[in-house]
Amino acid sequence: MEEMTHFIIDEIDKDLEDGVYTKVQTRFPPEPNGYLHIGHVKAINIDFSMAKKYNGTCNLRLDDTNPTKEDTEYVDSIMEDIKWLGFKWDKVLYASDYFPIIHECAIKLIKKGLAYVCELTPEQMREYRGTFSEPGKESPYRNRSVEENLDLFMRMTNGEFETGSKVLRAKIDMASGNLNMRDPIIYRVLKAHHHRTGDKWCVYPMYDFAHPISDAAEGVTHSLCSLEFEDHRPLYDWVLKECEFEVPSRQIEFARLNLNYTLTSKRKCLQLVKEGIVDGWDDPRMSTICGMRRRGYPAEALIDFVNRVGVSKAHSVVDYSLLEACVRENLNQNAPRAMAVFHPLKVTIENYPEGQTELLSVEINPNDESAGTKEVSFSKHLYIEQDDFMEVPIKGYKRLTPDNEVRLKGAYFVKVKEIVKDADGNVEELICTYDPESKGGNSPDGRKVKGTIQWVDALNCANATVNLYEPLFVTSNPSGEDGETDIMENLNPNSLKVLKDCKLDLDLQNAVPGKTYQFMRNGYFTLDTHSTKDNLIFNLTVTLKDSFKK
Repeated sequence: MEEMTHFIIDEIDKDLEDGVYTKVQTRFPPEPNGYLHIGHVKAINIDFSMAKKYNGTCNLRLDDTNPTKEDTEYVDSIMEDIKWLGFKWDKVLYASDYFPIIHECAIKLIKKGLAYVCELTPEQMREYRGTFSEPGKESPYRNRSVEENLDLFMRMTNGEFETGSKVLRAKIDMASGNLNMRDPIIYRVLKAHHHRTGDKWCVYPMYDFAHPISDAAEGVTHSLCSLEFEDHRPLYDWVLKECEFEVPSRQIEFARLNLNYTLTSKRKCLQLVKEGIVDGWDDPRMSTICGMRRRGYPAEALIDFVNRVGVSKAHSVVDYSLLEACVRENLNQNAPRAMAVFHPLKVTIENYPEGQTELLSVEINPNDESAGTKEVSFSKHLYIEQDDFMEVPIKGYKRLTPDNEVRLKGAYFVKVKEIVKDADGNVEELICTYDPESKGGNSPDGRKVKGTIQWVDALNCANATVNLYEPLFVTSNPSGEDGETDIMENLNPNSLKVLKDCKLDLDLQNAVPGKTYQFMRNGYFTLDTHSTKDNLIFNLTVTLKDSFKK
């Protein structure tokens, strides 16, 4: 395989050649306020693969600067997802580890006359900020003395003021063309319990202040982030310069992963969970990593997908069918085969000996010789798919009909002798005959049959529920072009179809949750994590062919 190359590699190569850094250290810094999604896979892959390429290190650093929205549940899920994807961090760190250093940096800025305590309300601050075409106005508190600002900030820290009453702002340039540089807030009063530091702090740093300081204090050389932080880079650099870090980190941005028919907003995903639209964060219809894991997407396929998408600065929307193709290719090589009947039609083979059961040998995976074979039982009573029989066949129909013999996969040729119907005229059973000489699916007289269908032994099979999935949304952009569309308006009412009393190969009753199989002619299916021995539940992972609705 050709070695991966992109602009981030070029930038790092140049930094090393110029002696800016002597090593490479990266970090993956998610906020623990929700579950990771497919977009994070790209960021994780970039952060960890860049460290690996240069024999450097990559830390997991949880950005826990907003205690009202964060929880250890999310911390645990983030760690589990990264491990499942196959990556290993050097250290687990938290932004809260750096709260003392960040606080010292705030005091340093105050002493340098570069930060001040402001009492404008949020509405006033927005009014004073200006617009892209008009400069902002200076806060009336901007020219407080260093001594007054130090006193007020320490009183903020000691809990003398109520939440939201005062903030600490960097003093930069209210006329800057970059709105992020118009005296941004760097600290706020927030009396909230923190999941790690408890009630120690009454002030918390803003992300744009905490992030560069955490990077530099940690020794991160290259802070790799998505493109929406490009406009924040001048502030990132300003903080490191004015806080006087000798070896400042360098921020490099790349285009985030945008995948159609998916929702990645944590706030909107949480809405789906809270309103019971989905079965938790790990619902197989969700774009979360844990949802895709539960659905049966292999970790290797997700990494293959983000590598195919590539790394660039250009905004683009990737079609979901590419992700499905990566999943399908992986499973085609690795998933064992099994027979499954979703809509059972009873078949009785009249001339097969009553009470006899034989074991037939079938390949586990034709694409993997090392997988070997397994045995499936065959008896007088079978189940086939209802769709595999048609009393009055349409043109081109090659499966079982009153006049058309078919091959039972890996077993015998059968043909219909009698059709049994219920009182409403529905076919409820087929009485068939079989050719004992056609065992294995070949006839000694050389006659050909055009159709091959799957089946299961009615006397030796597993009962299961099968969940079939369509996209969760009917439109490729569930939130609309402006991101403000009510996602409930775009929900697909047919995103989940539950099939009860499906019949599967008997050995699948011993399947373990997370194991994926190819159900012949149906697709790839994974045993659900909520499944039990007495209640087998299989989730559709991906179809055999690209059927994703464009």
